[in-house]
Amino acid sequence: MDLALLSVNELIELYRRKEIKGSEINRTFLERIYKYKDLNAFVSVFDEVENCNEENYLPPVAVKDNICIANKNVTCCSKILKDFISPYDAFVIERLRNKGALFLGKTNMDEFAMGSSTENSVFGPTLNPWDKTKVPGGSSGGSAASVAAGLAPWALGSDTGGSIRQPASFCGVVGLKPTYGVVSRRGLVAFASSLDQIGPITRTVKDAAIMMDIIAGHDAFDSTSSTKTLPQLSTVPEHELKGLKIGLPEEYFIEGIDAEVKTLVMKTVKLLEDAGCIIEKISLPNSRFAVDVYYIIAPAEASSNLSRFDGIRYGYRSSKQEAKKDLKLLYTYSRSEGFGPEVKRRILIGTYVLSKGYYDAYYLKAQKVRSLIRKDFDDAFKKVDIILTPVSPTPAFGIGERVEDPLKMYLSDIFTISVNLAGVPAISIPCGLTSKKLPVGVQFIGKHFSEPLIISTGLAYEKLRGKFPLAV
Repeated sequence: MDLALLSVNELIELYRRKEIKGSEINRTFLERIYKYKDLNAFVSVFDEVENCNEENYLPPVAVKDNICIANKNVTCCSKILKDFISPYDAFVIERLRNKGALFLGKTNMDEFAMGSSTENSVFGPTLNPWDKTKVPGGSSGGSAASVAAGLAPWALGSDTGGSIRQPASFCGVVGLKPTYGVVSRRGLVAFASSLDQIGPITRTVKDAAIMMDIIAGHDAFDSTSSTKTLPQLSTVPEHELKGLKIGLPEEYFIEGIDAEVKTLVMKTVKLLEDAGCIIEKISLPNSRFAVDVYYIIAPAEASSNLSRFDGIRYGYRSSKQEAKKDLKLLYTYSRSEGFGPEVKRRILIGTYVLSKGYYDAYYLKAQKVRSLIRKDFDDAFKKVDIILTPVSPTPAFGIGERVEDPLKMYLSDIFTISVNLAGVPAISIPCGLTSKKLPVGVQFIGKHFSEPLIISTGLAYEKLRGKFPLAV
């Protein structure tokens, strides 16, 4: 029995029946991390997971390198934080520790979570375990690749515009972006504070539900944390599909989608319809502005959040002689040398749209359109229970293919961004493989705090679809 191929739920059951020790499970994944180190999924590995507490045990977790673990590096895969040690645990890490989880290590990501391919990392790109010439998606590419390759049974990612769901789709695993505020952001290095959410990347929908039960909950130290409590998701039964109303937004089935992606997603629609779901065409008219709105709001918030990295308080500091004598030059050189090209591009965009004379024309207008996007979802959920869309317009693309074309890269998230702008939950579930054996995901979107519905629908869909292979 290969433990690396089992779901978290299966591992927990084996452990509870005393058929296997926690240390054996942990050792299995550690060995695989070193065996498949060419994937570059991990940027640091914590060997102490071998010394687990057998009385209070949970399978080990891979953690995206923008989530703080006390006394461990948190680099955001950036030179500017390359040697920074976190002084505290993030809220989600506290929750997992309390349940007995140890942490396998930190996973690779796009620098400061800014990217869709995990190529913008000071540690180099992560490779897609299905095809090492392809990207794993981003920015949580290391987390998705580690789960897909059996290097970790589950992982934490963060999602600002699709950074959990898109890599989950590219790597053939499950990725859940919770309702904004359901999971505390304390201890997540901020990119865009009104959009960021931590969530699980797992093998199965059941595993995602198990992790959500642990990491969701109110945090008094996070002003954006919701006081609304979700029911226990791991005990949610499969949803009765007969009569379930599923909306297909016309704006998400447009020209330009890869033909095989569209075929696989529509095959999913047919499967659900045959099971008794009512399929309705709907419209989310303002979604066509989502990319434009996102690339005003997210860089504006990033410009503000990343101003703290100044070469003075912590992180990288320029060693140039002239910087030692002039504070302004110290700021300039430290940030110019410490940040990568994509991060600098977004800081510049954000600073521009917030500047005097442009704030009303860009940032304020973008916030007004964001309200319209959210209203579109509110109106749609008066007619349907779930919205179904592709996760990405293409399967995983080649490494280096889009690095020199930022606009083409940004369009990778065209079907995921509006979910973050509206603050609603969504899950990516594998729905098939292309002719080149690349995974494709389907996205189920629910209204605010409808995690139980998208989990139960996902469970029912997984049963219809059958077992999905891993990239091993």
